[in-house]
Amino acid sequence: MYSEKVVEYFMHPKNVGRLDPADGVGEVGNPRCGDVMKIYLRVQKDRIEDIRFETFGCAAAIATSSMITEMVKGKTLEEALAVSNKDVADALGGLPPEKIHCSLLAEEGIRAAIVDYRERARNA
Repeated sequence: MYSEKVVEYFMHPKNVGRLDPADGVGEVGNPRCGDVMKIYLRVQKDRIEDIRFETFGCAAAIATSSMITEMVKGKTLEEALAVSNKDVADALGGLPPEKIHCSLLAEEGIRAAIVDYRERARNA
C-alpha cells in the first residue's frame, strides 16, 4: 500500500514538534478523514530558517508533513509556495489514490503558515 519512503517518514519523521516562538503558523484539516496538520515557521530575510509540524492523522498525513518540511526548509517563501502536493507525493515515491488528500494538506499547511507570517509581519 505505502512506498518504503512513506513508511520511513512515518516511522522516523523529521522536524516534529512545536516551534516557539513561531513567525507563522498554519493549521489545516480534512473533516472527511480527520487529519489535522499544524505547521510552524521561523523566517529570516524572507527565507524559511526553521520549520516544525504537529500532525494528528494517518501514516500518509505524518509522512507528507515531514516531507514538506524537509523540502521547504532553507527555501525562500516564494520557492516554498511553488512546492505542490504532487511534488510531495512524488518525493515520497507516490501515495495510494485515497491518500492523495494528505499531500494536499501539506501544500495547504505551508501556504497557510506563510499567509499567517505575512499577516503578522504586516501588522507588526
